[in-house]
Formats: sequence, structure tokens, C-alpha cells
Amino acid sequence: MTGRAVIGLAGLGVLALCWLGPLPELANQSFSAHMLMHVLVIALAAPLIAVGLAATGFDIGSRIPWLGSPVLASLIELVVVWAWHTPRLHHLARMHDSLMVAEQLSYLLVGLLIWLSAFGGPKQDSTRIAAGVAGLLLTSMHMTLLGVLLATADRALFAHTASPWFGLSVLQDQQTGGVIMLVFGGVAYLVGALYLLTRLLKDEGHATQLP
Repeated sequence: MTGRAVIGLAGLGVLALCWLGPLPELANQSFSAHMLMHVLVIALAAPLIAVGLAATGFDIGSRIPWLGSPVLASLIELVVVWAWHTPRLHHLARMHDSLMVAEQLSYLLVGLLIWLSAFGGPKQDSTRIAAGVAGLLLTSMHMTLLGVLLATADRALFAHTASPWFGLSVLQDQQTGGVIMLVFGGVAYLVGALYLLTRLLKDEGHATQLP
């Protein structure tokens, strides 16, 4: 078994822990539990699975290059993530199991799209890597912004939630969820972008040394 396959299986393991463990039930009552499940899917499971799928027949960037644009993928993820965090859609997803499944699957799909577009594709030349840096940085920015807005809100936006964790109030639970998004969601994409930027600079350095 290759290293990529092991990494991909680890991502599936994280996904199983998220979806088959206690988090789905807790997410119906606690916004911070929902956010923890969210970031584990998009910021840990999705990149691990994407590494396992890169350069295989499941690599969407190789099969449909235009859809594998990192910036386009980032914009798609922005729309999906922010839409599900509008109070009405978030409330409906907590009330109806079918919508919660749709929510979680959409998080996984857009997460795979952005990570595969950044790390996969037909070839990893300097242009492709630079596009990956841009896409991941853009995603980090909008994840960070959403986290900040939730963490600094002075009123509860999701009044239907009731936190069972540590005796937090509804507002404190929401703010904790914002911190989770800010720390884990935004940072994961930033780390991915910095990794690609390091690769890009190394490649450029090697190119300038050639006669």
C-alpha cells in the first residue's frame, strides 16, 4: 500500500469518527459541536482524502481541468459554507436529518474540490502551484472572516441551539464555534497555502540555478 493510500484511508477514518460518533447528535443541540464536526470534515478529512485521490482516476482536476481551478473551487466553497451558516438553513439542517446529510455531504464535496484542485490536477507546474496558493489563501480568508464574525457577535444568530457543553449560554456556544472555525478552519488552509508556496519558491530557485 502506497503512502498516498494510507493518508487517504486516514482521512476516511476521520470522516467515520465525525459522522458515526457522537458529534451529529451533539450538533443538533450545540453550535460549537456542529462547527467542530464541520472543520474536521473540511480541514482534516477532506485534505487527507484529497492527497489519497490526487493523480488517480478520481482526481477531478485531471478529468475536468476547468472545474479543477483552485480559485473557482474556493468561490464555490465560499457560497456553500456561508449559505449553510445563514440562520434559516442552519436551523433547517438541525431539524431535518435529510438536510443535515445534504449539509455534511456538501461540506465534504467542496472540501475535496478545493484540496484536489490545489494538490492534484494534470501537472504540478509553477502556474498550477501558484493557483493553488491563491485558492487556499482565499479560502483561508473567508473561513477566517466567518469565524471572526461568529466569535465576536454580540447576539445569538442561531437561537434554536442550546449548548450542553460546560454550561455555556447560547451566545457563548456560538462564539466558541466561531473560535473553532477561526483557529482550525482558517489555519488549515493557510498551512496548505504556505506548503505550496514553499514548493513554488524551491522550484523557482532551482530554475534560476540552471545554466
